[in-house]
Amino acid sequence: MLINNKASIFFFVFLALVLGGMSSADTGNDVWYQTLNKSPLSPPGFVFGIVWPILYFLMSVSAYRTFTHTRNLFLFQLFFNAIWSWIFFAFHMPILALLNIWFLIGLNIKLSIDFYRLDKLSAILFIPYVLWLFFASYLNLFIVINN
Repeated sequence: MLINNKASIFFFVFLALVLGGMSSADTGNDVWYQTLNKSPLSPPGFVFGIVWPILYFLMSVSAYRTFTHTRNLFLFQLFFNAIWSWIFFAFHMPILALLNIWFLIGLNIKLSIDFYRLDKLSAILFIPYVLWLFFASYLNLFIVINN
């Protein structure tokens, strides 16, 4: 069931912009991160600043369209999304970050299924985020194995 409230639209767009901006913070200059052996598929830092705001916008539209039914799971996955950066970049714990992202992938597959059952457009808009999580998982795993 779709919710239809202008305040909710504002909330989700605002959420997308804030979280997208936070996710695209310049972590590429982290001295520890620069010393790691990274995958040849690792994109340059500026790519994250482009990709994350787009993903958060798509995620927010998906969540907005189904929020009355998926609110708890969506907010739960947002929490695990947010702490990944802290675990990896602030605490330098790539193994724990990898476990976090695998858990996050599971949560988001479940959320994608819920979106699909409620609103197919929400599910379609959520696909790029889930695919990016798989790619991020590969990059994280490469660092765990090669460092």
